[in-house]
Amino acid sequence: MKDDGSSEESQKEFLPLLDFSTLVLPFFTQGLVSLGLMEDPIHQERRENLKLAQRLIDLLQLLKDKTQGHLTPEEEEFLDSCLHQMRSAYLQKTQFLKN
Repeated sequence: MKDDGSSEESQKEFLPLLDFSTLVLPFFTQGLVSLGLMEDPIHQERRENLKLAQRLIDLLQLLKDKTQGHLTPEEEEFLDSCLHQMRSAYLQKTQFLKN
């Protein structure tokens, strides 16, 4: 019998890993797009939205605050790294606008 691609295995959806980074990465990625550091996948261009970027930084900080003491060292380092990268880029962008 010929496989027409309709087997159960070929119809399975891709599911991301169920771990902490899967929760953080969408906010981080959207933050990079909002900062104009990545191309907006919908508009196929770089666009800045600094208010949204600030909100995403705030959301990641809220997540950090609410999970304090409950993360593994690797998870905490990952979240801290994402926050640091976003904050640094945000400060660069806002300092450039002031000058």
